[in-house]
Amino acid sequence: MINRAVLIFVLMSAMLKVEGNSHHQPASTKPHIVVILADDLGWNDVSFHGSDQIPTPNIDALAYNGVILNSHYVPALCTPSRASLMTGKYPIHTGMQHLVILEAEPWGLSLQEQLMPQYLKKQGYSTHALGKWHLGFFRKEYTPTYRGFDSHFGYYQGFQDYYDHSVKATFAPYDGYDMRRNNTVDWSAQGKYSTDLFTEEAVRIIDNHQSDQSSLFLYVAHLAPHTGNRRDPFQAPDDEIAKFAHIQDPERRVYAAMVSKLDESVGKIVAALRTKGMLDNSVILFMSDNGAPTFGIHSNRGSNYPLRGIKETPWEGAVRGVAAVWSPLMKNTQRVSNQLMHIVDWLPTFYAMTGGDVQDLGEIDGMNMWPMISEEVPSPRTELLHNIDDIGDVYAALRRGDWKYIKGRVHKGVADAWYGETGRNMGVGYNAKAVMNSLVGSTLAGFITKKQIMEKIAKQGDGHSFSASASSKETSKWKLLQEETVHRLRGDAEIICGGSNTNKTNSNQSACEPHKAPCLFNIRDDPCEQINLARDRPLVLLSLEESLASYRKTVVVARNIPSDPEADPGLWNNTWVSWHDELDMLTDLDITSESTKQQRLLFFMFTIVTSVIIILSLLMFLVRSVSPSIKIASFPSEAINVINVFKISGYSNTAKDEKLDSEQEYK
Repeated sequence: MINRAVLIFVLMSAMLKVEGNSHHQPASTKPHIVVILADDLGWNDVSFHGSDQIPTPNIDALAYNGVILNSHYVPALCTPSRASLMTGKYPIHTGMQHLVILEAEPWGLSLQEQLMPQYLKKQGYSTHALGKWHLGFFRKEYTPTYRGFDSHFGYYQGFQDYYDHSVKATFAPYDGYDMRRNNTVDWSAQGKYSTDLFTEEAVRIIDNHQSDQSSLFLYVAHLAPHTGNRRDPFQAPDDEIAKFAHIQDPERRVYAAMVSKLDESVGKIVAALRTKGMLDNSVILFMSDNGAPTFGIHSNRGSNYPLRGIKETPWEGAVRGVAAVWSPLMKNTQRVSNQLMHIVDWLPTFYAMTGGDVQDLGEIDGMNMWPMISEEVPSPRTELLHNIDDIGDVYAALRRGDWKYIKGRVHKGVADAWYGETGRNMGVGYNAKAVMNSLVGSTLAGFITKKQIMEKIAKQGDGHSFSASASSKETSKWKLLQEETVHRLRGDAEIICGGSNTNKTNSNQSACEPHKAPCLFNIRDDPCEQINLARDRPLVLLSLEESLASYRKTVVVARNIPSDPEADPGLWNNTWVSWHDELDMLTDLDITSESTKQQRLLFFMFTIVTSVIIILSLLMFLVRSVSPSIKIASFPSEAINVINVFKISGYSNTAKDEKLDSEQEYK
């Protein structure tokens, strides 16, 4: 027994030494949190949802090893979605419910709102943001490093050119550079592909992180697969594009390459965590901010098939977002969850994982979902608000249980149908082995294998047999992904709609025209929103309308402000800047300049007056100095005789007066 104990000790010491040399163990007990956010990624554009067209082996491997969140909901647009993630609140409760922050608009997420990185910093986290911000920048106080992030490398706007990082305003002639390292314009990024830049920075941050000092919150908000400027919207490296010759449409082909680079990024980030020894105490979330814009402004040709609608609409294609989460801290993995969850739930979920009390977050709409994610217990969420927007195309949408209510429409209903490529029957097939051998697949396989070995050694230390067969029969939470599991999970995650994607009706059902009357759908039975049951289930409809009325009482006025021409980068060295701060500085300089002019004029006048006074004083001094030496001459005798004559002649008084006058005059 002693020899066995010694052997076990030696083996465990050796394993820990090897692990310590290549994978430094974190001292912090709080999990590292990594959020990888895709931009405008379509539901059908990750291959774990059933499409063969665009392989995403790294994303798939992360999803299959963790939990696929198949009922994860998001707002329909970029700005509202990011505001919800950061605040844990629905957009109607932050004034972010209407559209997005356009390039030259001077507004942002209220400074009264506390954001996720601010809460996590209080929990001792190092916080870093990469990529897209899109929550306001007209004043520096709205930018990432003023809102809880220790660092930010990326751009303030909603998109940028993938190579030159310029941003051409969507509805205005303004055009300028937008890439920053913290608050300084980073010109060195020019010519480098955005996805690669953000990936490299993420890996650098992980490599340099000191886990014994703090836990890491890393927010990687990718540009991909959002399009670039409309003058050159589809951009990817040539060698990546060449992989997708089976896609006929050239725009869709480049979009596929953009998604592929995103998938590569996920692989490199996960591998970096493993190399640094941070993986065994990490939570990695991958998700999209909203559905794809298959057509229209900033269309990226993404596909939300088989869901209805596109980005910006209240339909499932816009608000049902791609999402998957992996962590060794989860107890029940390799499954698909269909329980309701909303992006607002991540703030309280992460905060609770750090040991924080969710009550500290105040009045938020989010809920702690960790027990549901980790253990598959019932979700506390039974209802969620998609949005209420009373500006322009007025609409409202709500989900409770299986039921979804929609009233109103966007852009007069031009995007209310079903769009996007199916990605099936492409002749390329799905390669499960490529998933398992991907960078994420191999990284997690190595990680899980190491855990299995350590678990086996630990059990042997408790007196278990060294028999491999005995060990294999025991249940372990560490499950290596198998090919059959991949196919099973992919089938569970795929949404299949009955019949063709048309607006079905029968005698008891009405056509859905939400601008005329509200529509009602059973999303569990009809995820593609084909059958309007408003007429068939009036009590359900009424109940949802009552809930919507309650939400309306809490709506905050939308914060939108029209574009400001002084945001034009042409005024600011052809860069997008926090122009209100710049204007304030110029105003201060103008005031200072005018004040200086006045001060100089007063000083000049004072100098002249002072000089005149000094000169006059000197003259008076000189006069007084020489006055004692001046003597008044005596009158000549001739003058005296004349006076006497006047006296004799009777003019004595007059002559006397004149004499006095003459003397005074002489003097």
